[in-house]
Amino acid sequence: MPILRVETWAGTSKDRKRELVETLTRETVRILECPPEAVTVIIDEIPKENWGAAGELCSERFPDK
Repeated sequence: MPILRVETWAGTSKDRKRELVETLTRETVRILECPPEAVTVIIDEIPKENWGAAGELCSERFPDK
């Protein structure tokens, strides 16, 4: 049973999450030849102020995203 875990910044819309889950499930089924019922997708949303990249908080590095 494949479990796909995605970490992203908080604030992703429900429609985008739905599209992500559908696409990841479809491609996992295609590549691994498993039934869609076997695929689990977990989306963890993390506030940008709790995420750092290149030595900076993402809330400061990407204030408009």
